[in-house]
Amino acid sequence: MRRLSTRHRASVRPGRTTLNRQAGWFVVIGVASTAGQALLYLLLRHWATPPVANLASLLAITVLNTEANRRLTFRDSPVRALRAHLAAGVLFVLAYVVTTGAVLLFRRSRPTALPASEALVLVTSFALMTVLRFALLRLVVFGHRRR
Repeated sequence: MRRLSTRHRASVRPGRTTLNRQAGWFVVIGVASTAGQALLYLLLRHWATPPVANLASLLAITVLNTEANRRLTFRDSPVRALRAHLAAGVLFVLAYVVTTGAVLLFRRSRPTALPASEALVLVTSFALMTVLRFALLRLVVFGHRRR
């Protein structure tokens, strides 16, 4: 088996290492964000309708999530905070539509469901949106490298 030269290994590893580091941080932040959103949703759900509780919890978590990802996951990116948060705002709208739609469809099929069941639907739909979010943030928002 042929060994790669040090020079060739150095050119292959940084991209893979960067992706692994980014994916690792994104998973950690995503799990914390998903748990935080579910807990905040459950707390707010005592006083608010599902769309309002989802809006408030998703808004708070999106701001924290975006900043954590900007500082940890994509820390080597030259993207400024304002641009990152504006781009995350577009993703926020999409996430809100998808997660709220999922909860409302669930409530329509199970009108007597407990808020904890709604939170499980939110967690599932939020997790699916997180995969899309990572891809878009990595490719579109933070994908520009310094030359």
